[in-house]
Amino acid sequence: MPIDKKDGEPSIDSRRQFLKTGVAGAAAAALFPQALAAQATEHQAPKHAATTHEHHVAAFELEEVSLETLRKGMESGKYSARGLTEKYLERIREVDPHVHAVIEVNPDAVKLAEELDRERKAKGPRGPLHGIPILIKDNIATADRMQTTAGSLALVGSRPPKDSHVAAQLRTAGALILGKTNLSEWANFRSTRSTSGWSGRGGQTNMPYALDRNPSGSSSGSGAAASANLCAIAIGTETDGSIVSPSCSSGLVGIKPTVGLVSRAGIVPISKSQDTAGPMARSVADAAALLSAIAGIDANDPATNGALGHIAMDYTKFLDAGGLRGARVGIVRKLAGYDPHVDKLLDEAIDAMKKAGAEVIDPAEMPTIGKFDEAENTVLQYEFKDGLNQYLAWLGANAKVHSLQEIIAFNKAHAAEEMPYFDQEIMTQSEARGPLSDEKYQKALEDCRRLSRTEGIDATMDKLKLDTLVAPTGNAAWPTDLINGDHFTGSASTPAAVAGYPHITVPMGFLWGLPVGISFFGRAWSEPTLIKLAFAYEQMTHHRRPPRLLRTVDLRAQV
Repeated sequence: MPIDKKDGEPSIDSRRQFLKTGVAGAAAAALFPQALAAQATEHQAPKHAATTHEHHVAAFELEEVSLETLRKGMESGKYSARGLTEKYLERIREVDPHVHAVIEVNPDAVKLAEELDRERKAKGPRGPLHGIPILIKDNIATADRMQTTAGSLALVGSRPPKDSHVAAQLRTAGALILGKTNLSEWANFRSTRSTSGWSGRGGQTNMPYALDRNPSGSSSGSGAAASANLCAIAIGTETDGSIVSPSCSSGLVGIKPTVGLVSRAGIVPISKSQDTAGPMARSVADAAALLSAIAGIDANDPATNGALGHIAMDYTKFLDAGGLRGARVGIVRKLAGYDPHVDKLLDEAIDAMKKAGAEVIDPAEMPTIGKFDEAENTVLQYEFKDGLNQYLAWLGANAKVHSLQEIIAFNKAHAAEEMPYFDQEIMTQSEARGPLSDEKYQKALEDCRRLSRTEGIDATMDKLKLDTLVAPTGNAAWPTDLINGDHFTGSASTPAAVAGYPHITVPMGFLWGLPVGISFFGRAWSEPTLIKLAFAYEQMTHHRRPPRLLRTVDLRAQV
């Protein structure tokens, strides 16, 4: 990935890549010093190298099962929380050695499931997620026997003082946190030459449709796990593309909410202006149900104050198969055009939306696209240093690193384990930044908000009276390449990411057996509208199909 020679900061293309993206082989554990390896692999799912043929796994009773089916099954007595947990744990044992999506399983999962079953019998369910096994990204803090490391050996052994707000919300809803998923280390904010899905602690996650392809990131493990049916649903986090991009690559529905709809408290941060957690699921209905559980006000995250009056108690009430009828849909052609095969799928999607009764405005261009890329990079570097130092202070004395500066030093001291393929130049550039009171930061933040919001998404939607903006989510998955890093050719994530606005991706079709997604994004707090439109498109097309764990792409597959 090229570096801008003018100021030493990542170029626009590089910046887009490192945000959306982490790859060590399954043998990465062999690189660890013995003491570190023992800590890193505690309660960890097994990691083995993928074989060189198509993987045939046993038929799975819960393959592609919906939350509604699981809920009804537990109500009828067909399923129990313990039974579901044991089935998913067995699925992880069988499939994850090929996919490497799960960095750690919850050692108390079965016991917790039994407790939830007893509670259901005594008091009834807490809600639709009661007893549902879920996997969450390894940058979301849990105050239990699992670790929260952001994939870094520097945080192995640290224990958060309490659950993140997201984890607490899940537990309140009765969900069972089955384990943690691998990710691009530090949510891919370490190097412009990184490979998505790789972390020093977890090794390389593989894309389940073709195991030599990249799952994208940084929520690569959550995407691969949900797609490969290792859990019912999953949680990822995004700064710019890290929910929607792996969802695109793994044939999932991903929802990046408006910043502030879901608390970031207790999540290893990059940016207070752009970070958010969100659902990754096999259907819009499941993603909407999960969003209902994690959305909420939190005194520990001031950004959630803006969500007052905007939080729906149940986002599934916006599921409307006829939701495209009469909708005004704007096609952002500036976010397409990088791959004729992807463009063909987009044209087919437009035809489907027209048949469903949508009024399509094509093109619906945002004149500011590309004009806030460098400002975004500046904002993220300042906020990463500030936010990470605050998170490490929250961890306290039980962490072996207490600042970004100490993480940089740790990586240098353990370079063979942490930096065998790419460096940490983004971290060193961030460390060189000053406080958030700096005029350069304040100017960059103002530029980002004005160009992405006022003169960007809001202006375009107001001018054309649109209900949503639409573009391809990204390109089909590329081969994992530890030497050269990621190979993004296009992405729709940046406008909504920089604005802090909502973005939903839904499967749009396949290229040589590889999934590609379509993005619906729009104004702040417009999740209800986007869910309605995304659900209507999903029900019109039904593109989702489960992965086959192929060794590589079948080039004989129809484009």
